[in-house]
Amino acid sequence: MSRHLALKLNLLLLIFTTPSIEGVRFPCTLKGSCSLDEAQDGENDGVTWAVLVAGSNGYYNYRHQADVCHAYQILKRRGIKDENIIMFMYDDIANDSNNPNPGVIINHPKGHDVYAGVPKDYTGDNVTSANLYAVLLGEKKLVKGGSGKVVNSKPNDRIFVYYSDHGGPGTLGMPNLPNVYANDFIEVLEKKHATGTYKEMVIYVESCESGSIFEGLLKDNMNIYVTTASNADENSWGTYCPDMEPPPPPEYDTCLGDLYSVAWMEDSDLQDTDGETLEQQYKKVKVRTYNNDSSQGSHVMEYGAKGIRLESISLYQGFAASNVANYDTLISSSPMGVINQRDADLVFFQRKYEKMRKGSQEKANMLKQINDIKNHRSHLDSSIDAIGVRLFGSRNGFTTLNSLRSQGKPIVDDWGCLKTMVRVYETHCGALTQYGMKHMRAFANICNQKVTKKAMVAASVDVCGEHDVGQWSPLKIGYSA
Repeated sequence: MSRHLALKLNLLLLIFTTPSIEGVRFPCTLKGSCSLDEAQDGENDGVTWAVLVAGSNGYYNYRHQADVCHAYQILKRRGIKDENIIMFMYDDIANDSNNPNPGVIINHPKGHDVYAGVPKDYTGDNVTSANLYAVLLGEKKLVKGGSGKVVNSKPNDRIFVYYSDHGGPGTLGMPNLPNVYANDFIEVLEKKHATGTYKEMVIYVESCESGSIFEGLLKDNMNIYVTTASNADENSWGTYCPDMEPPPPPEYDTCLGDLYSVAWMEDSDLQDTDGETLEQQYKKVKVRTYNNDSSQGSHVMEYGAKGIRLESISLYQGFAASNVANYDTLISSSPMGVINQRDADLVFFQRKYEKMRKGSQEKANMLKQINDIKNHRSHLDSSIDAIGVRLFGSRNGFTTLNSLRSQGKPIVDDWGCLKTMVRVYETHCGALTQYGMKHMRAFANICNQKVTKKAMVAASVDVCGEHDVGQWSPLKIGYSA
């Protein structure tokens, strides 16, 4: 699939939510008239639910909460009621001391506030994978904390899920560990499908290696369509970061958004204000995304029931009103700056460091924090490599840990083994953190090679036994599995 193809078709969200606007609940209205039978079918149509998830916390991860807040504003403009929108966000950046505009969140250098009116369903300690699963399943009795709102959907309802955060092969981050694992998430989707309580589901995922959550796992017969920011072994990208083009306002020291996310949302904003045709939006997003440096690009992927997208697009024909004579005059020929998601935190800390007074204790503390982060990253990389050597030998260690399975296969066969290996490693070598999630493929390949827990313990102790994990202890941070 060509790069950003699914992104070009981002109008799926618009079509997916359009039926709830002003009582328009059936596709024949898009054609201008309805037969009696079509109108009766439409009256039985359901509503649209939305679950929006920012899987991180910390001001250096500003962009993830900005993404989901922006998505909320789009849904509200489409007529989705708050009672049908469920928000998961740590809610710590709007009033963070680093925020130059307290109480305001923006997702574009010249953007308006996207934080206003956002529901506070699950915030702080209540942003957990367990709560997310319970909400999707509509199991109110399993929810712990928060508003208690769940997806109480009916057979004719539609569900939209949007997730933005860090990820790794087979996993998605959460601010309160453990993380979301692909097998658990797919199992939740399968349970939801088995209840017969939705008509269609659409899922957008913004994270590194986001395709690995669905590759070889999502069945085509569940009426679920998925698009992801990357395939199973690529990064996703932050944008609107300091010293980029276009840059955030100078008072912002952090990235404001993520490339995949802002592309579909900003194009949706244009649709709301300009009323342009599908073809015009398609061309704009195509030019915009292809202008980015291909060496820093990723393949936007799609999985599951692709017929949902195709049907939605066919229903859309003739709906938009205006025509733009020359769309080329409305787009920029300049590429957007991007950065690896896993490096965006260092951009923030480095920017803060540069602004601090020379010789101050504050500056010295920040430098130590930056060096601690870099040292732990170096430790994660080197210890994983060393464990590979212990288990598979110096000749085969690296290639075995980093080998890719054939397309269409999940990253691991035994997900219980994967979680066990992660816990063994973190016990002896320290927390993986958002950066270390990139090594999940190594643990998966250890399991695929049938390495025993005993052998993994021995290798981890051998490599990390003398290392002081300090602040990176999973006893302080938590286990990611």
